[in-house]
Amino acid sequence: MERTLRQTWAFMFRGYHLTRRYISWVIVFNFYALTGSAAVALIGVAANDHQLTLTLVSGALLWNFLSVLYNEIAMSVAYERWEGTLEYTFMAPVSRLVHLAGLSLFALCNSVVNTAIVLLGLMAFTDLTVSGANVAGVVVVIGASTLAFVGLGVMAAALPVLSPERGAEGTHIFQGSLLLVSGVYYPVEVLPAWIRPISMLSPATYTLSACRKLIGVGDPATTPQRLAGAPLSGVRSELLVLVAMGVVLVPLGLWIFGRVERWAKHTGRLKRTG
Repeated sequence: MERTLRQTWAFMFRGYHLTRRYISWVIVFNFYALTGSAAVALIGVAANDHQLTLTLVSGALLWNFLSVLYNEIAMSVAYERWEGTLEYTFMAPVSRLVHLAGLSLFALCNSVVNTAIVLLGLMAFTDLTVSGANVAGVVVVIGASTLAFVGLGVMAAALPVLSPERGAEGTHIFQGSLLLVSGVYYPVEVLPAWIRPISMLSPATYTLSACRKLIGVGDPATTPQRLAGAPLSGVRSELLVLVAMGVVLVPLGLWIFGRVERWAKHTGRLKRTG
């Protein structure tokens, strides 16, 4: 157990050192996330619509958290290939579960910090309050959705292993597809009928729906001074779906990644740089 914890910590600490090495890019991406979220939130402010502003702010914050979590895991293999350490990592005497667990924990910490920065920035651009919101319930829902997005990230991380030339691009296409169908900035009901069923397969759809209820979005009792957040029991169905998705997607992601890894080792793909 001690050895496993030390190995997991080592992968987390490596992520920290990589962040320090590229701190200028980290600052740029955080600045872009803040300005992009603020620009979206100001659409609601310009419309003088408190409910619309809440919808946009909650969407921007939750999508920022989930997308950073997903992207950090999904791009981990691409980062390793660019650093020239991919073959050494995959040949190290460390289980793939420990390796991916360390990456996922670092991605989670990175997402929390990134989202906190965006939240503080949005408070300077919008006059919103969290009074009356079920903050504890939001944390529970985000915790449940984290497992599902870790599973998606691990599956997407197999793409750069599968294709050194196009795999990294594929992770972003998948991420953009989730953004489109999950109702981040608009209700999924406005999607064309032919694509609407796909939204039911995205864990972000249930995360956004549940968190907005817990914040009080759409509740007539919500005012600019106080939110009318729903109790956790009011989002039981979304929470159960998220837990079920996490239970399915995490093992499925590990299985897919393991199969792709073995194939890459047999075909010599690890050494290729594109």
